[in-house]
Amino acid sequence: MTDAVDVNSADSWPDDADDVAEGYLANWFVREGSAVDEGETLCEIQVEKVSIDVTAPTAGTVTETLVGEGDDFARGDVLARVQPSA
Repeated sequence: MTDAVDVNSADSWPDDADDVAEGYLANWFVREGSAVDEGETLCEIQVEKVSIDVTAPTAGTVTETLVGEGDDFARGDVLARVQPSA
């Protein structure tokens, strides 16, 4: 079985917010166990009051969400894990 792929917050971080170290997870659009397509929006984060859609890095199943709605997280924190489709 292939290892799960991390959904890393740094991959969606806006270029103009390099000096910002923390973000806020506003909303999950999927739940653990949801099947997702590569590029599908998983959640919305806010960095410096700018909303950013975080997309699935691969097609598969969301196996774990690690940051809850309404929670703060540090740049580089893993937000979720996706088990790639076979």
